[in-house]
Amino acid sequence: MQAVSKTGQLKDLQGREKLLLRLVELSVTLNSTLDLDALLQLITATATELLDCEAASILLYDEKHPRLYFAAATGSDPAKLAEIPVPIDGSLAGTIFRTNEPLILNNVEQDPRHYSLVSDHIKFKIKTLLGVPMPIKDRTVGVLEAVNKRDGVFTEGDVAILSVTAAHAAIAINNARLLRATQQALGKVKETNLIKSRFLSLASHELRTPLGIIIGYATFLQDGAKGELSEHANQVLNAATQMRLLLDQMNNLTLLQSDEMEMRPVKISIQDVLGFALDEIKYFASRRDLQLVYAFQEDPIYVNVDPEKTTLAFVNILNNAIRFSSEGSEIVIGAEDQGDSIAAWVRDKGIGIPVDKLQKIFEEFYQIEPPNTRRYGGLGIGLTIAKGLIEAQGGKIGAESEGVGKGSTFKVTLPKA
Repeated sequence: MQAVSKTGQLKDLQGREKLLLRLVELSVTLNSTLDLDALLQLITATATELLDCEAASILLYDEKHPRLYFAAATGSDPAKLAEIPVPIDGSLAGTIFRTNEPLILNNVEQDPRHYSLVSDHIKFKIKTLLGVPMPIKDRTVGVLEAVNKRDGVFTEGDVAILSVTAAHAAIAINNARLLRATQQALGKVKETNLIKSRFLSLASHELRTPLGIIIGYATFLQDGAKGELSEHANQVLNAATQMRLLLDQMNNLTLLQSDEMEMRPVKISIQDVLGFALDEIKYFASRRDLQLVYAFQEDPIYVNVDPEKTTLAFVNILNNAIRFSSEGSEIVIGAEDQGDSIAAWVRDKGIGIPVDKLQKIFEEFYQIEPPNTRRYGGLGIGLTIAKGLIEAQGGKIGAESEGVGKGSTFKVTLPKA
């Protein structure tokens, strides 16, 4: 008798060890599966296997409509099951959900809370049932049910097994839902960005033709006009030129966002690139009586970049410095060899940048000034374009400032040729 008892204990221990290993495997699998539909099928299949029953089902709580609905069930069509609303009051699953307590029924048909509509809908006769809540933190997200025990009836041991399964399942389902919600939100953001990019591209294209006509006529009028009329034509020309620069920026931003901007790198000195950029902004600097100070070393420092695109990046940085510098101040433009890379910088004595905004200024359409009290103008995309052009060529760009009123330094690092 003692030998038989020991044999029975050994088998029981082996059975428990096998069960624990299966639960550990389930936990690992659940935490590595983020596809919600696959996850639900996995949970029902595992519950059926662990409890040796005919079927298992998951009912989740619908927060928009206070009720439960079938999310998955063994061997059933999820779409058909989802058509069956399960009331919180007056159903077995609802009772488990409300009380947050497990429920064993080994004679389901005799219980008035049995929701026969489910059995009729899926043509499945339920004889015995075990249901447990699916808890996560301080709330219950649904109910996990097992039905029709193959050998005997459901026991408290089965409650413990299904409760552990339900706890793991609740966390996994919550994670999968969060991922799905995040993916949907990202999809909407991408769609919005696409609409915005299309608008920018369309606007810059459609406005370019009438703007070209305005510039042409303004130039013609300026050449033939004198006195006050010449001044009016000059103002029209300046405004139209400024608008064309804005359209060019919009177009460049669209190309960067769509990865359609082609880079044609060549070996060129950084001094030449900065020289090209300075030639483009000298006129605007002179109008504000700004002094441009060159801090280049004499020997050429060669980089392998697209001259046109890199010049545009520095033009945007210089225009930013001009816009935010006080009249009569100076802007320093420098470059130096740093071994494996080169550093180029633009330093102004303007309004400065709050320390907590040093990274945000590179975000598209970002402005430090409140929109309804702006004094300096601009779309807020010049630095975004500069950053995109520099980083597309393996470089880096950053801003430094000691704070408001203490000027700014924009430093660009590029790999040497």
